[in-house]
Amino acid sequence: MSPSGPAAVRARGWGWRHAGRKAFAVSGLDLDIAPGERVLLLGASGAGKSTLLHALAGVLGAAEEGEEHGELTVDGVRAPDARGRAGLVLQDPDGQIAMARVGDEVAFGCENLAVPREQIWPRVHRALADVGLDLPLDRPTAALSGGQKQRLALAGILAMEPGLVLLDEPTANLDPDGVDEVRAAVRRSLDRTGATLVVVEHRVSVWAELVDRVVVLGEGGGLLADGSPERVLGQADVRRRLATAGVWVPGWHPLTGEEYDGGRAVRAWRPAGGDSPGGVARPAGGDFSSGEVRPDVVRPSLGYRSSVPETASVGAALLSARGLAAGRSPKAPPVVDGIELALRAGHATSVTGPNGAGKSTLALTLAGLLPAVGGTLEALPPLARGAASSPHRWRSSELVSRIGTVFQEPEHQFLTPRVLDELEFGPRRVAKLAPGETRRIVDGLLQRLRLERLAEANPFTLSGGEKRRLSVATMLATSPSILVLDEPTFGQDALTWAELVRLLAELIDQGTSLLAVTHDEHFTAALSDAVYRVDGGRALRVGAVA
Repeated sequence: MSPSGPAAVRARGWGWRHAGRKAFAVSGLDLDIAPGERVLLLGASGAGKSTLLHALAGVLGAAEEGEEHGELTVDGVRAPDARGRAGLVLQDPDGQIAMARVGDEVAFGCENLAVPREQIWPRVHRALADVGLDLPLDRPTAALSGGQKQRLALAGILAMEPGLVLLDEPTANLDPDGVDEVRAAVRRSLDRTGATLVVVEHRVSVWAELVDRVVVLGEGGGLLADGSPERVLGQADVRRRLATAGVWVPGWHPLTGEEYDGGRAVRAWRPAGGDSPGGVARPAGGDFSSGEVRPDVVRPSLGYRSSVPETASVGAALLSARGLAAGRSPKAPPVVDGIELALRAGHATSVTGPNGAGKSTLALTLAGLLPAVGGTLEALPPLARGAASSPHRWRSSELVSRIGTVFQEPEHQFLTPRVLDELEFGPRRVAKLAPGETRRIVDGLLQRLRLERLAEANPFTLSGGEKRRLSVATMLATSPSILVLDEPTFGQDALTWAELVRLLAELIDQGTSLLAVTHDEHFTAALSDAVYRVDGGRALRVGAVA
């Protein structure tokens, strides 16, 4: 058992509104979680799941950072005063990692809780082993991949042995083996300590067998559902209600709006391409949100097309890699070598592989943000359009209209204090569009990606899924010829996932070339024409999606 035993949670009419927002992130919440319960917390993107976890961890902020209603306690004490009882793994591990070395990072929380010195390092070693992170204790934390950082953050929490374990999308950026290791690590820790668990995860199937209760937050406040996994996820009427609200219901595919045969790939609709092979044929204006085709529904046009010239037909090569080697520094050995691929107009490519294999490094090199450390990377005439043949030599104004990049951590690309300004930044300064044209593009993106109500919000106060959608939208606003996305579907509920996939399918049909680093098999099946696996220092094409 944890030193003080498992924690109890109680909420009565609780709500929180972030400073500068009109609407409450959570409102009217009544909830009791018994000591030792294991709860999966679900809800649409922006329903307040992360806000609730931050509140339980006591890190939501002071009065000047928002407005609180009602009561929220841990073991009968106001959550901010229950120091040391809760451990929180954030959506973005970069916002949580404080120390320069792996061992020090895992020991940090224990030291702050005054755990006896002779107990700290055995806990450190056990926690690292639990999460499958076999790294030297002196490995720099800055050198870790996003997935490795996620596991490191989890190890730091598990080493503390809190009475309340709070996990916010802990497996979102992990490869399948990493998902299994993290889930097993959490199970072992809970079995040993008896701690209470509240885990937020859009992919329900990952945690359904470990938890004994599922709680679904309603987007307008209160609870949409509460009960055992069998009761909440097993009844047909409840399943449909949750799917309509955007919850990832096992066996329900968001592109079809109906029960799904997992053995059949579902391809996204591409407007001008007719029926998608092996998947869903969708007429113009059709809507899958209700499981029906509704020809009267027409989504807003974004008002622009890909910047690929008309002379570059679908299938034309835009960027060619031959024997390419990618690494973080020309002075260090490459992490991926011998890459042979071409990015083509109107085609989508997925890059998969285990965490730490070099997928993000490869993507940043192809995007011109890192120099190639070997081989050649050539922008062909339809992409270069008079610029140098090496993307890394392009000025920022040349790069952004040709290759748009969405980083794994959305915050790394935000530049302004307002969502609306963030979206208008690129078109105003790069595309030099008229104000009316810029606003038309921005309004279309806000509506398509369900960001309208957040137009005046600070980008850094958004939920993880909202930040991801905004980061994608900022790149779409400049109409790049090639779009490079690193984990584009992180934190998305089923409805926003489907809308993002449909939007990208439209852009691909217009001639945009898409490269996505992703562990999301549904995303790859829906959009990708080719799949490359990065592993063991190589990037090999492993097949095409029919």
